[in-house]
Amino acid sequence: MSTTRPYSPGDRGPEREPEAGGASGGPAGRSGAPAGRQVRGLSFEGVSGVVPAARDFARQALYAWGWLPAATADQRAAAEDVLLVVSELVTNACLHAEGPERMVLGCDKKVIRVEVSDRGTGQPAPRTPHRAGRPGGHGMFIVQRLCLDWGVVRTPGLAGKTVWAELGAPA
Repeated sequence: MSTTRPYSPGDRGPEREPEAGGASGGPAGRSGAPAGRQVRGLSFEGVSGVVPAARDFARQALYAWGWLPAATADQRAAAEDVLLVVSELVTNACLHAEGPERMVLGCDKKVIRVEVSDRGTGQPAPRTPHRAGRPGGHGMFIVQRLCLDWGVVRTPGLAGKTVWAELGAPA
């Protein structure tokens, strides 16, 4: 798992923001998306209850992309993992980075990518050593355990960062 590499080994790079106006999806959800790649974006501007809003948005995307309703226990577990990672990344932005600004979800047949952008300067990392019996500090440990890979992208000259995580599609 990576906290220094800005892109995953597949080098998909950060998703470009969907056009203004909120969510977009489907194979033609935005111009410039690779064929078969579906992308949806959510701005948190003016949103209260950002963690439940992010989970609801992600759940709607999973339904639109056919991850839900799940036909098998493995598919259900994969969808629940996506929702948990969304919760952890958005919660971390709330606790450590003045709140999230935007979330982008991207999906192809093999991988779903979650990106949460914020204005924070900190560097997320799993707490080491991980102490399972203690409250708090488990967010990035959970992300690291559930995801194929994760990392942080910073844009030179701009405040903040985008924390991304990728999860594999169920078999």
